[in-house]
Amino acid sequence: MSIAHKYDLETYTLEQAQQEDLQQLLDVCAQNIGAVNEDQITKAFKLCYLSHNGVTRASGEPYYYHPVEVAKIVAQEINIDDISVIAALLHDTVEDTDIGLDQIRQWFGSEVAIIIDGVTKITGVFKTRDSKQAETFMKLLLSMAEDIRVILIKFADRLHNMRTIQHLRREKQIQIASETMDLYAPLAHRFGLFTIKNELEDLCFKTIDPTSFKFVARKLREKKESREAFIDELMMPVGRQLAEQNLSFEIKGRPKHIYSIYRKMQRQQKPFEEIYDLFAIRIILEEPHTKEDCWRVYSIITDWYTPIPERFRDFISVPKANGYQSLHTTVITNRGKKIEVQIRTRKMDNIAERGLAAHWKYKEGEQSGSDTLDRFVSWVREVLDNPRPDSSTDFVKDFQLNLYQEEIYVFTPKGELRTLPFNATPIDFAFEIHSEVGERAMAAKVNDKMVPLRHKLRNGDQVEIITGSKINLNPDWMDDVVTHKAKSRIRQFIKHKQRKVADIGREQWEKRCAKAKLEITDQELTRVARKFKYESTQGLFFDLGSGSIELAQVFKEAKKFKSTGKIDSEEEYIQDTQNNSSEQVHQKYFDAARSYGQGNALILNGDISHVKYTYANCCSPIPGDEVLGFISRNGDVKIHRSMCNNAQHLLKNESDRIIDVKWAKTIDSTFLGAIRVIGEDRVGMINDITDILSKSLSTNMKSINVSSDEGMFEGIITLYVDGIAHLDKIMKRLERLQGVKNVLRYE
Repeated sequence: MSIAHKYDLETYTLEQAQQEDLQQLLDVCAQNIGAVNEDQITKAFKLCYLSHNGVTRASGEPYYYHPVEVAKIVAQEINIDDISVIAALLHDTVEDTDIGLDQIRQWFGSEVAIIIDGVTKITGVFKTRDSKQAETFMKLLLSMAEDIRVILIKFADRLHNMRTIQHLRREKQIQIASETMDLYAPLAHRFGLFTIKNELEDLCFKTIDPTSFKFVARKLREKKESREAFIDELMMPVGRQLAEQNLSFEIKGRPKHIYSIYRKMQRQQKPFEEIYDLFAIRIILEEPHTKEDCWRVYSIITDWYTPIPERFRDFISVPKANGYQSLHTTVITNRGKKIEVQIRTRKMDNIAERGLAAHWKYKEGEQSGSDTLDRFVSWVREVLDNPRPDSSTDFVKDFQLNLYQEEIYVFTPKGELRTLPFNATPIDFAFEIHSEVGERAMAAKVNDKMVPLRHKLRNGDQVEIITGSKINLNPDWMDDVVTHKAKSRIRQFIKHKQRKVADIGREQWEKRCAKAKLEITDQELTRVARKFKYESTQGLFFDLGSGSIELAQVFKEAKKFKSTGKIDSEEEYIQDTQNNSSEQVHQKYFDAARSYGQGNALILNGDISHVKYTYANCCSPIPGDEVLGFISRNGDVKIHRSMCNNAQHLLKNESDRIIDVKWAKTIDSTFLGAIRVIGEDRVGMINDITDILSKSLSTNMKSINVSSDEGMFEGIITLYVDGIAHLDKIMKRLERLQGVKNVLRYE
């Protein structure tokens, strides 16, 4: 049977349930896109339903629900055009069904076929980690720049997958969430899709560390009413004056998304209550108001409230690379509180929320703002034109480097504006001007003063690079530069030097083996290298060539291996990120928690396991934490916390060795938890805390350690709890105690 007969789209009649789904999609398109080709969307819907008929998702729902939901996101949340809606409906057909691109092209045109082809290729890139990834990724970057709709549909696809991720196995959830946090969220940031980027980050955070997510979410809910009342009180006089000046506007409070708050708490090492910028006030001027009107609003606000000068940002005069425009200021209210205020027009707000998707629409309509797309294309081409790293991992790292960075604006000696990432140095600036300028940089002037090449640049700096006649690249610069262009060129230079040294080491090794008539393969030598904690023979050869390791020592081990076929110990390589001093401080508690928790067997891949397991030192998991298992080379299992940096590294690079792990639950099972209580050092505080724990909550304490300083106390309480929910209940109850300022999980 031919494809045309199998899928008779012209005569096929949808059943009532599917017809209702189609009508919902058409209604969404009409509300958000406007004029659409309903016949083509209907035909695409039929093909979507028929080609996926009989296939279900992990949730048990018919598979066609997924592309339909993706199409709704494209129409409602990104709102591009009907071509994108059609492509979204069919984005999985070429990959998962018997429908080919030629058939798509015949039925829906070449434009739809090109977009679907691009989406299919992107899916393949993100699923693989082989040596061809870098080259494929480079080609894809170019294809997305030529038709932005490819990546926009992929964002919608990933967003719906994250919204329904709870139906997958735990290890699959963490793997997908990690990949999303690692690549999709930063890409969405770079594209200016801040609404989607924020939701992706929150969904990833909720998946990887649900306990911390729930804690921050609860804190935000508790503050919602007081936050709204505060905004109303703050903006009442401002709103009245704006109306008097005949300005048409909308004022709304925008809470920071949950993951950004958590990240700020971790970065600043502060409790939730001490994070002042939990939300921002946004004033949006309706059309036809202009950027000049934004400055009028700024003047009115600063008449009422005192601005903090160092917190002012003018993204209207100098937009971000993704086209973002807005005035940002932080003011001090009459109550002494700090609050961020954002001022922009409706068009600016639209672009701020939907980034390059909005710019694409402006470009199609030949309106202003299309130059942002051109800048994006230039940025992609620059990435492609830079020296290419040897490994796909290095390329992806370099690429990511440019995605999330905040920007600064500096000037050349002739007054030309250049945009650089935050923390950029004159070295980055030199490579931004030209690769040869970076390679030959000898010194730098910033604002007519000589500075080191490692100097951190600031907004408004004027930079001059002094060059020499010879290449002056320094491998030590790698830790000082932040741009992809600079890092890739320095890395290439380092690898070139390393190759020369490694070649010397290899030559020494081969001469020694030839003299002793020892025949050893590269695979066998790799096992010997691991004995000395090298990941590959290249690292071993480099150290042999540089004299960092004795040739005789390696040769002795290789000879022993050839005679016995065994290596005494092959150490598992995992990057250690643990701070030693912190480890010493917490070790006593961790040891106690784990010792107590040994009675709670681990469940590995669904079964109570007697497999040997150990706890990773890098993150020190305890019973009750969200954890995953990593199968080491000797067959035992290392237990990591899900949010551990090493766990994230392993998920990206060795996901096939990750297994699902959770703590077994029994009726009488408890584990040892700990909380940190900060508050006023008043008389009777300790008694009140212990009374609540023992009487109100029937909780047994193991120990309490208290220190006080200048009227404040800090207590570390270890206690027996039956789960995270129990620990959370205890923390909530103690937070209500008079004089208690904050209660945190001790970890």
